[in-house]
Amino acid sequence: MAKSVDWYYHRNGCVTCGRSQGFLEANGVKPKEVTSANKIRYEDDAALEIAKEASKIIVSRGKKVETFDMKKNPPSDADLLKAIMGPSGKLRAPALRKGKTLYIGFNEDAYAGLLK
Repeated sequence: MAKSVDWYYHRNGCVTCGRSQGFLEANGVKPKEVTSANKIRYEDDAALEIAKEASKIIVSRGKKVETFDMKKNPPSDADLLKAIMGPSGKLRAPALRKGKTLYIGFNEDAYAGLLK
């Protein structure tokens, strides 16, 4: 049975999004819903709404991975926005959701959770 993610948000031409897409394809992970960051941009309020639907958020910036437990120890809105928003003031891409876990950015080790 093919593995899947519920939602995948990416930007065409983005190097990190290309790595993310390559990982998904190489591991047979299929998104149920795909949103192009080139067409739909999530600003603060919309990004917070997406984030607060998750129980866990895994944010990757290069090799640094930060995990937020949204149930036991949720961060302040300001700290959460600092982690999930890009320099343009929009939700960082790639982002994807599997169940109640939201992944922001790409880190191959962090993405290993998608294969479970």
